[in-house]
Amino acid sequence: MRIALFDSGYGGLTVLSHARRVLPSEEFIFYADRDHVPYGTKSVPAVRGFVRTAFRFLIEQQRADAVVVACNTATSVAVDEMRRLYDVPIIGMEPAVKKALTHDAEHRVLVTATPITVHGEKLKRLISSCDPNGLVDLLALPRLVEFAERQEFVSSAVEAYLRDAFAPYRFADYSAIVLGCTHFNYFKDTMRQLLPQNVRLVDGNEGTVEELARRTGLRTQPIGAQTAHCTFFASGRPVVRAEELAYMEADLARAARMEEIV
Repeated sequence: MRIALFDSGYGGLTVLSHARRVLPSEEFIFYADRDHVPYGTKSVPAVRGFVRTAFRFLIEQQRADAVVVACNTATSVAVDEMRRLYDVPIIGMEPAVKKALTHDAEHRVLVTATPITVHGEKLKRLISSCDPNGLVDLLALPRLVEFAERQEFVSSAVEAYLRDAFAPYRFADYSAIVLGCTHFNYFKDTMRQLLPQNVRLVDGNEGTVEELARRTGLRTQPIGAQTAHCTFFASGRPVVRAEELAYMEADLARAARMEEIV
């Protein structure tokens, strides 16, 4: 099966990293919209236009059998329209609020995401459907996308940014931080150092890949040495230069390491 993953940039590689290892026999396409990253600080109409362009390329030109929108921002503003336009399985990313609240329904949960996602109606509806006790707080972390796109994962600037962002919260009252943007997974190690052990880091990557398998009838495999083949595109242009491919492989390797941190 030909499976496309789409993101504004390289955050979606954190989803691809898991998908390639549990679906090693499938063929993957990864589309990073490098011309327009980041999405999270742009207007909703602009993001919808970017998503339409990506879908035309992935489905009409690349003949993808299924598409994973590995971008919470794009999911929040455009996935419903894409499902109306295209008759293929389309799997979106949602902040794993339900997962966090199911684990602990007594303590607070902090959902981190991009500004568009934080202020969007889709997230508000999700929270209202699963948070009757008002335990969820929201925090936009737009600069993490910028740090991730230039591979600045561990630095004094990253630590200072997160320390300042987390300062208003009394984390003794919290059970989890939900990583509501695929770029945020790259920073699990720094977050883990800054947060007390009672606060879990929760993301939706594994659940998204499980939903992909369910919707397409595929069976996931235990993680082993084999990974599926993937072709990479940057805003529709093939990624073929050795240095560009090495850059993406470095992100994939980091994503695999971060997957072990909770």
